[in-house]
Amino acid sequence: MRDAGRLAAAIDVLTQIDERHRPVRMALKNWGEAARYAGSKDRAFVSGLVLDVLRRRRSLGWKMGDDSLRAAALGALKFVWDWPLERVAEAAGEAPHGPGALTQFEQAALAKPRDLAEAPDPVRGDYPDWLDATMARVFGAARAEEGAALSERAPVDLRVNLLKSDPERTLKALTSLSAETVDLLPTALRMPALDPMTRSGAVETIPQFSKGWFEVQDLGSQIAATAAGDVKGKQVLDLCAGGGGKTLALASAMGNSGQIYAYDSEARRLADTIRRADRAGVRNLQIRSPVNPEPLKGLEGKMDVVFIDAPCSGTGSWRRHPDTKWRLTPDTLDKRMADQDAVLDSGAPFVKPGGRMVYVTCSVLPEEDEDRVAAFLARTPGFIAAPATADPKLTEYLTPDGFLRLTPRTSGTDGFFVAVLEKPR
Repeated sequence: MRDAGRLAAAIDVLTQIDERHRPVRMALKNWGEAARYAGSKDRAFVSGLVLDVLRRRRSLGWKMGDDSLRAAALGALKFVWDWPLERVAEAAGEAPHGPGALTQFEQAALAKPRDLAEAPDPVRGDYPDWLDATMARVFGAARAEEGAALSERAPVDLRVNLLKSDPERTLKALTSLSAETVDLLPTALRMPALDPMTRSGAVETIPQFSKGWFEVQDLGSQIAATAAGDVKGKQVLDLCAGGGGKTLALASAMGNSGQIYAYDSEARRLADTIRRADRAGVRNLQIRSPVNPEPLKGLEGKMDVVFIDAPCSGTGSWRRHPDTKWRLTPDTLDKRMADQDAVLDSGAPFVKPGGRMVYVTCSVLPEEDEDRVAAFLARTPGFIAAPATADPKLTEYLTPDGFLRLTPRTSGTDGFFVAVLEKPR
């Protein structure tokens, strides 16, 4: 495909997402199935442009003076992908495959965009207006900058599995993908954000991936797992295990000692946990499936750590799932907050005296973070908040209350919140 066809395809996919309210993955999948002629570079281009538009739709619309998807796509090519105006014009106007020649207004906007510094904070930060008050509450005057950082492309982070390998050997195996070490965690590696203009190598093609040497996991998620503390030989319950990312991180830290129990309210989510744990060489894992009656019976009051990766709005992962920020509503946020209260209440009975509950969200919203912890502590005697980390490399990300808050702007990770709630003896 030529640039013209790729640009037109991206605009069509964006239209499907906007008008039919389809998740971006489904819209791209539907386009790919219909466009059998498209090669891997074509798919990478269309996917990359769609995601970049969704990440920065409001700021691109401001620069263009036009909130349409077409304007945002043209603006992304010029202002995000650094295409010369001539190339943008050629791609748009090439018949019969382009979306149509540039108008005089579009040419003027691409040549001399509106000054983004004059835009309101939600526009500069690329988030919905209704979230401005809560963004201001948590980030203050820096909320637009925090939002803009959540609109960048994310790198690919990897976690070295200590059950199978070590950082040095794994880094050597990933030489072809330009992986580098990360200062914040010795077991973390990072590859630069994928370039949609080129065909990038996939980590799954590295033989050591199939051998279980490493897993794809955001650095923030890896850091959150370390809040469980020293888990070797301990009894650990992962109460919202999902696909098992943090379960495997905890298992790696445990070194196949003690016991880790993985539970999720949706049984189908645990299927990946079983497969991934087998590849990773985990031997101390018990899956507690909700298809069985009373799946957690017998664990009450026996857990050193109850780890809760709570259901949330996902605002911290906007870099990777930018369509979700435009689908988020106040009603959805209220539902997530109710879910969070429920899972905290359900996890508390499993913590033994001297144990801890680790509450984690991939959200930057205080309604899902500090507020939920405060509400839990107010209604649940016997728990106290403790500092989420004592690691000198991470303490700068602690809030005044001792909670851990990570964001792309401050820590170079996805947005995460971590609270440690201890049950004194």
